[in-house]
Amino acid sequence: MKVTLMHPQASAGSTFMAFRRTLAAATLALTTACATTSQVKPVPVATTEAPAPAVPAPVAETKKERDMREVFAQAVAAFDAGDYAKAEEGFREVVDKAPQSLNAQFNLGVIAERQGRIADAQAAYEKVRFLEPGHVPTLLNLGRLYRVQEKYEDAIALYEEGLKVKGREHEASLLNNLTVAYRLAGKHELAEATARRVLARHPDDAEAYKNLALVYYDQGKYRLAELVLANARKLDEKDPGIYNNLGMIYLKLEDRPRALAQFQKAVSLDERFAPGYLNLGAMALAWRDYAGAERSFSKAVELEPGSSEAWLYYAYALDGQKGRDAKKGLAAGEAFEKVLSLRAEQPEALCGAGWAYAVERAGWDKAEGFLQRCKDLGSTSAQDKQMIDSKLQGIAAMRKTGQPEAAPEENAPNPAAVGGSGSMLDKVSDETAPREGAPADAPGESGAAPVDGAAASPEQGGPAAEPPAEAPRAE
Repeated sequence: MKVTLMHPQASAGSTFMAFRRTLAAATLALTTACATTSQVKPVPVATTEAPAPAVPAPVAETKKERDMREVFAQAVAAFDAGDYAKAEEGFREVVDKAPQSLNAQFNLGVIAERQGRIADAQAAYEKVRFLEPGHVPTLLNLGRLYRVQEKYEDAIALYEEGLKVKGREHEASLLNNLTVAYRLAGKHELAEATARRVLARHPDDAEAYKNLALVYYDQGKYRLAELVLANARKLDEKDPGIYNNLGMIYLKLEDRPRALAQFQKAVSLDERFAPGYLNLGAMALAWRDYAGAERSFSKAVELEPGSSEAWLYYAYALDGQKGRDAKKGLAAGEAFEKVLSLRAEQPEALCGAGWAYAVERAGWDKAEGFLQRCKDLGSTSAQDKQMIDSKLQGIAAMRKTGQPEAAPEENAPNPAAVGGSGSMLDKVSDETAPREGAPADAPGESGAAPVDGAAASPEQGGPAAEPPAEAPRAE
């Protein structure tokens, strides 16, 4: 996957330099091709190169300009190497000495987004927007941030305003993202009309077909969605998001083997396609293959370290193995804490951390604190509160006698998690869906597919990460 940073000498909307993105080994959740989740996934955009505007005869470059160009190049190299701190320092130096440097300012937003600093990313993009209101990459990334925060009306207003800029009236990337925003806001008629508006002018736009398929998917028209995605596949057979979305459809049609094949196809096409790993992990988790789920979710958190959803599911996979290995329980507790660092007071993470740390004496101090916080939640049932009280009393008794905590029993199989209407695989991600249509290497690419099945969550307050058995959430 390539990441596009804006070249220091490129005028807005003109030439861009693409650099291969590399991530540190332990880094997202999430995307539109996935169930519900969301780190705030930083997604720089790549755009089609536009011809450079005509310019007068070359003017000799000043020493200051050469120096700034070198600083910018070094910042890009640092970004490409995954050293975001150094990259940010370089881009800030450029902005400080050349406040009108739109490209350096844009890249500061990209870095902040990668690091999960949403407010900083939004502020950086707003500065670019002030310099150039019609800057498409900024509108796309800023709009996606609004969607991740479920500010769908703000995203809609942003895209609609961008389309009013002269020369942008038929900008396909803006229209595709507007389609996503309409769909997430439940305005399916407007979403369908907007997707068809793109196709009327750009009949070979695979993203428009993908978005149209998702509109039908939301409405339960799975066969129609499958047919539309077939058109998208003809146009771009290498797009992993298409296969990921087909996998979602086959899950709804209760054809899990075929769904699994589609998710595997997605990650085979792009080994950095996080939604595919989320879905593979979700299927493994539903089948109680905790080790397999751990492998898939560990890849997801590596790719999207700011995704609270990816970390939550990773924690579930680790927690499911604590009966055989107490260290997995402690690791699960740490993963739940990572979720809380990204989403404070997240109920599943609070309760999950308490039960995970309770597996071994080394985690009892933290277990007591988290279990008490879980008990104090208004959403914790009376039965779960009794379970928590029992566990806290057990830990206290164990402390007095000096006896080690008894090894937890393995989770009993949950038929609803393997198949049936209560399966976690029938759920749609609440956090990832807002990323649909997000610009990646191209507007709406890997960030635009639903990942059904990544939305597993344990029964709140329970001692193990159990996929829920309640009725599926309304689509």
